[in-house]
Amino acid sequence: MKAAVLHRTGDLQSLDSNLAVEETKEPDAEDGRAIVRVEYASLNRRDVYIAQGLYSKIKLPVIPGSDCSGLVYSVPDGTSEFKPGDEVIIDPSIQWGDSPSHQSARYSILGMPMNGTFAEFVSADLKNLHLKPSHLSHREASAIPLAGVTAYRALFTRGRLSGGENILITGIGGGVAALAMQFALSAGANVFVTSGNDEKLRKAVELGAKGGALYTTDGWENEIREMCGGRMDIVLDSAGGDSFAQLPEIVSYGGRIVLYGASLGPAHRVNLHRFFWKQLDVLGSTMGSPDDFANMLKFVEERKIVPVIDSEYRLSDITSAYRKMNDNRQFGKIVVMCR
Repeated sequence: MKAAVLHRTGDLQSLDSNLAVEETKEPDAEDGRAIVRVEYASLNRRDVYIAQGLYSKIKLPVIPGSDCSGLVYSVPDGTSEFKPGDEVIIDPSIQWGDSPSHQSARYSILGMPMNGTFAEFVSADLKNLHLKPSHLSHREASAIPLAGVTAYRALFTRGRLSGGENILITGIGGGVAALAMQFALSAGANVFVTSGNDEKLRKAVELGAKGGALYTTDGWENEIREMCGGRMDIVLDSAGGDSFAQLPEIVSYGGRIVLYGASLGPAHRVNLHRFFWKQLDVLGSTMGSPDDFANMLKFVEERKIVPVIDSEYRLSDITSAYRKMNDNRQFGKIVVMCR
């Protein structure tokens, strides 16, 4: 089969030699696992970090990729509700563990260290297979798994978002943030956003956000406070960095800050007094449990949510997809056609 195989990590200028699309051995249907023929896969920021060597426990060579939608190719006889030809997506969480509150010490994500979805075929544990939402094409469904479960857990399991609440989603444009906005809007929340790009703010408003501000400008936090009428119930943040110091200033008394990433690095000069005086909840969130994934799919199916697709690439041109994500030029998900 054809697959994108990462042989070395390093600067993305060397990506064409580090990540090669080549013929490789098809996965084996061993240990009760299913084989899925991948129709579409999608990129996550995690894939870029792995290629750059900025991820823990990297084992090479590996086929990256955590998301896909495709067709069941084979399942062990008599062991599954699925049959060849079924349209499925895969929960990328591996060995979450028994606790719904956090992942286990053995937890990993499809695509590192286990071979992932940037290939014509991928193997998956039967319990990780789910029927594709019926209203979505394979192209659309491939955008759902990792971003969808991350957004769902951060918003609802951890953040306890309710209809009518005001929520700020920082860094709009990334796959998780875009889906989180769609989920929050569908739940009846009033969504406000930040970005470093005017065009992404305009796109978010077109999709239903109440308004947004450029976090690169002085006083952006005052703009957000004015837009929301001084009430911000919850903030969903993936950036950290210097702008994190403004979040406890923005969020209302008794509000919540949910952090699911730190792409801008450590936070500095944070006024800790705001956290205890305003009685804020600060919540960490990453990926999601099997129940989170199942509930997320039910939510997507019932609300007929269609993820925003930024662009599509062929597997043979996957390095271009990596570079676009690294340049932060996308709004929504970047998908890869693998068939």
